[in-house]
This record gives sequence, structure tokens and C-alpha cells, in this order.
Amino acid sequence: MNTVELAQALLEAVRAQGFEHCEDRLQGGRPAGQMPSIDLAVAAFPPGAAPVFANVLFSREHPQGLVAEFDGMAGAVSNVHFLADQLDARGNSVAWLPGSDWSTLRWHSLAGRTGLPRVVAPYPASLIKLMVLVGVAQQVDQGHARWQQAWTWQGRSRPVQDWAFDMTVISCNDATSALVALLHAAGAVRREGDAEVRNELHGLFAAQGLPTLRLANTRPDGGWRNSDGAGVGQLQMTAWDTLRLLWLLDDAAPPPPWPRQDLAPLLSPASRAVVLHCLREQGLHEVLSSGVLAGVAGWVPGLPARLPERWLQADGSARLSDELHFPADLRAERARSELEFAHKTGNTENYCSDAGIVRGLGRARRHYLIAMTSSLGRRYSPGEPCATTWRLPALGAAIDDRLRHWMGD
Repeated sequence: MNTVELAQALLEAVRAQGFEHCEDRLQGGRPAGQMPSIDLAVAAFPPGAAPVFANVLFSREHPQGLVAEFDGMAGAVSNVHFLADQLDARGNSVAWLPGSDWSTLRWHSLAGRTGLPRVVAPYPASLIKLMVLVGVAQQVDQGHARWQQAWTWQGRSRPVQDWAFDMTVISCNDATSALVALLHAAGAVRREGDAEVRNELHGLFAAQGLPTLRLANTRPDGGWRNSDGAGVGQLQMTAWDTLRLLWLLDDAAPPPPWPRQDLAPLLSPASRAVVLHCLREQGLHEVLSSGVLAGVAGWVPGLPARLPERWLQADGSARLSDELHFPADLRAERARSELEFAHKTGNTENYCSDAGIVRGLGRARRHYLIAMTSSLGRRYSPGEPCATTWRLPALGAAIDDRLRHWMGD
């Protein structure tokens, strides 16, 4: 398989799911009626061969899909004008409301130039916590914080590493706020009045050639959501740049080809190990992988990733926190799993994302990166405890099956 063949495989995998038929609760359960936005990137590392990578993008304006173009060094996307997501005056994600007329909205550029095919980059939801995690790791490497230091936020004191773990593995919003506040206190982000005047994360990502990774307009008290003036339209991640960030973090991947040779590594080995540990212990396998939902009526298996053992109870159920309990016996499904998926998910009413590093367990040899952002949030799910439509784990399974056959395992 080469890059062209991988791109075609991704196009076919998305088209086969019929995402335009997803039932939308905001339309009374009727089918969506138009293609949702899906930004999907994969980089595969076949044994003994060069990496193969591709990025495909779908939207109401590109219902059959658009193949991203970049040079052979896996540089930035060159044939797409990415537009920033946006809120209306009432704080609604206006682009995704039923009947939204994109021709009447005032769009702002995220990356690329006018005249290229335009793609609205969906808000990545809690996938943005990966940027926060890397930003905190950078502060540790610079000596402005320590993983084991006690950090107090809203009267609660915990080691920085514990805040980072909960932010990642159970997507704790309070932990995220605590670490955003840490970034401000460490001087990585600075505001004067109502304006952000310093953002070391943007400098870090730009230096690494990742122009669409943006964590803008957060607050010194830890605010990062819509109500804080951040959130949708301020926090940005395209699938391709998210995947390349993961490539820089993957300690078993071939060296990424695009960074300048004079650049220092993104993170120290010690901080990278902390970041990877958080991703590997992910409990929310409910998007491209769906193992934590086994036993839910209508369950559709996703890519066959193993739920970390720490979440299993004696009866086989999974308890991630007091609020996150999945009561079905998951032991049989976990035993069948053949992959480690070190990843981060994101989910809101309008958005769903998932991105991570896939490694084979046991005899499985495949190794690849996958990143996906979409406008397929909870409104398209069949109900609690599902995060999104079953068509997304089906997509994950289809991609993994194709890569399994290609890599021979």
C-alpha cells in the first residue's frame, strides 16, 4: 500500500458508513440528511518499509471526500483552506445547528489560503487536553514545574502528574482547568487586560510545523471553555497536525521526516514517558474503539483495543470514576483485544474526536497513528452511555481491518 492507496482506502471506509443517515436528536431523530464533517488522518509504519500516510476530509461541501495534499516529508497540508469553527452571539455552535446556512456566516481563516477548497475545522472537544498535556510537559522540561510538585487549584492540592493523569484518562475537566491555570502561573501563557500577549504553546507547535494546533484565549484561573471566552473557535486541532503531534511523541515510530534538523526534540525522554503513560491508560474506549461499551444494546465493536486492567472491577465491569461506571462484564471482550490504543477522546453535544497511537499486542505487529475530528457528537448517539453514533467505532474497525490485511497480521 502506498499513500494514494491508503487515501483511497480511507475514503472508501468513510463512505461505507453512511454517516449522512445518522439519526439526529436535534431533528427529532430524523437522519442528518447531509454529510457531517469528518477529518481523518492515518500514518502506518509497516515493518521494514517506509511510513505511509494520508488525510481525508468530508463535509456538507465535500460529501464524497477531499484528499489532503502534502509533500513526501509529511509537511503541512497544502491544498485546503481551513476555517475556524465559530459560536453565535448566544454561544451556540452555529455551524452545526440544523438548517445552518454556511453562506451567511462570517468565517475566519485558520490555515491555508483563500481560493483553495475550504474545510471548516470542527472543534476538537476534549482532544484539546492533549495540547495541555504537552504544554505542561514542556514547562516541566524547562524547569518551571515538576511532575511530582504539589499544585493547588480551587483549594485542592495534588501532584501535577496526578492532575495530568485524570485530565487524560477520564477526561476530567477540573483537572484540565487546574493545568491551564498552571500554564498561566508558569508564564507559558500571559494576558494583559483582556488580550493574550504570550503563548509558548503556539510557538512550540509552530516551530514543529503544526500550524493548526491552537490553545488560545484561556484564562489565568484555568478557564478554557466557551463561557470563559475560549472553547469553540479558540481551541483548534486538525486531524493531520494532531497525528503529526502524536508522531513526535511515539517512541517506537520512525523519526518524523518534516521537522527542521536543528530543532531539539519536542519533549525530554522523561516527560514523553509521562505523556505516553497517560495516553496508554485511557479508560474512555467509546469512539474509534468501543470496548468499554461492550454489553450496551446494539453494541458495535471498534478497533480491537484492550481496556487497561486498572479499570476492571472484580465482576468484570469498568469503573473509571464515581460517575463513570460501565456495568457489563468486559472480561471476554478484553481477552479478545489485540491492540494497545494510547489515545485521547473528545465529546460534546456537537463534536466527537479520537486520536492516538496503535500498537499490536502479542502476535499482532501493526503499528499506526490515527486521528479523527468530527461534528458527530452526542446528538447522534443512540443514548446513554454512548458518546456518539455506532458508525464511528465501525469506521475504526474498518480501518484497522484494512491495515491488518495490508501489514499481514
